[in-house]
Amino acid sequence: MQNDSFDYESFKQEALKELYAGKPLMGENGIFTPLLKHFLEATLQGELDTHLREEQAKSNSNRRNGSGKKQVRSSMGKFDLETPRDRAGSYEPIIVPKRQTVLTDQLESKIISMYGRGMSYSDISGHLQELYGFSLSAGELSSITDRILPVLKEWQNRPLYSVYVAFWLDAMYYKVRLDGSKVVTRVLYSVIGLNLHGKKAVLGIYLSESEGAKFWLSVLQDLKQRGVEDVLFACVDGLKGFPEAIQTVFPQSLVQLCVVHQIRYALRLIPDKNVKEFMVDLKAVYQASNLKTAEDNLLILEEKWGKIYPQAVGTWTNNWVNISTFFDYSEPIRKLIYTTNTIESYHRNIRKFTKTKAAFTSDNALLKLAFLAIQNMEKIWNKATFNWKSILSELLITFGDRIQIDKLEN
Repeated sequence: MQNDSFDYESFKQEALKELYAGKPLMGENGIFTPLLKHFLEATLQGELDTHLREEQAKSNSNRRNGSGKKQVRSSMGKFDLETPRDRAGSYEPIIVPKRQTVLTDQLESKIISMYGRGMSYSDISGHLQELYGFSLSAGELSSITDRILPVLKEWQNRPLYSVYVAFWLDAMYYKVRLDGSKVVTRVLYSVIGLNLHGKKAVLGIYLSESEGAKFWLSVLQDLKQRGVEDVLFACVDGLKGFPEAIQTVFPQSLVQLCVVHQIRYALRLIPDKNVKEFMVDLKAVYQASNLKTAEDNLLILEEKWGKIYPQAVGTWTNNWVNISTFFDYSEPIRKLIYTTNTIESYHRNIRKFTKTKAAFTSDNALLKLAFLAIQNMEKIWNKATFNWKSILSELLITFGDRIQIDKLEN
C-alpha cells in the first residue's frame, strides 16, 4: 500500500467497529497499529524527498530505488514497515534508523521501569508478549537498559553541596558473573548525605572487589573533588581504618561508630547464658543521659566483664572516642547519628529490587539496577528530616564557624 493512499475515513469507520467488537487499541493486531504504520511510512517518504532535493542541489543524480521491508515492534504491536531506498545508498533514515527493529519511545521507558523494579529479562520479555504480542531477546533488552548508563555517569559525577551535616557510609556484597561463567564477589559502596536543608540523597555508588579503608579513602576523595568541603558527622560501622580514612579527607569531621554494630559484635562474643546480664550492663553505657554517666558505667562494665570477655568489652573501650560522639548533642541529633539505620534501611530497599538476581551478568548490570532502585527510593526522600528547624538551630550554635548563611541558601 502506498502511503498517500491511506484512507482515514475508512480507517475511522473500521476502527469504531473493531472498538465496539472489543478489539484492543494497542498490542498485536491493535486498532491503532495501521495508523502508526502509515505515519512512519509517510515520514520516511518525506525524509527521502528532502534528502533527494539536497542531493539535486549538489548536482548529484541520486533518485528513488524502490523500498525494503522489515518487521518493527512497538508498544502498539508489531507490523511490517516499508522503508524507501535511494539508488546511491546515501539516505540515512532518522525516525526509524537502519537496522532498528524496536521502536523504543514509550516502550523503552516501560522496559526500564520494569527492569528497575527487579524484573528479569525473561519476565520482561514475557510481559511484552502478553501486552503487545511480541517478545525481545535478552540482548535487545540489555541494549535498551544500557541507555541509562550515560545518565548514571552524569549522576555519579554531579556537583555536590560544599557542606553536609552527615554522611552514612556502608557497603553491600553481590555476585557478578564474568564472561558468562566465572562468578566473583563485588562490593557496592554507597554514601548517603544529609544536607543543610535536612534532606537526604545518595551521593554516589561505587564498585570494588573487596571492602577496605583504602577504597573508602578513594570514595571520600571523589566526593571532595565533586565539591564537598566539610561534613560534620560521618556515621560508619566498625571497619578497621575507616575513621582514619575519613579524617584524612575531612579532618574536622566527627566520626560516629554505629552503636548497633558495636552491640551486635560484642554479643557474638558472649555465651548465651550471660547475654541477658551483659546487656543490662551494656545498656547502662549507651543509654546513659550524658557522657560522664556513660563513662562511669563503661568502667563498671570493664571491671565486671573485662577479664572474662576481653574482646567483647574491648570493642567498646578501644573505640570509645568514636562511639561516644553522640553524647555531646541533644536527643534529636543523637537519633540522627548514633546508628547507621539510615543506610541500613536504604540497603533493605535496594535488596527488594536486587533479591531476584542470584548473580548479575556484569558490573554494569548491577550498577544499572542499583541506580534505578535509588531513583525510585529518592522519590519519597523529598521531605526534610523531622524537627529539622530545631536540629539546625543547635548545629548553627555548635558549628557556626563551619556553616555560613550563604551555604544554607544554596
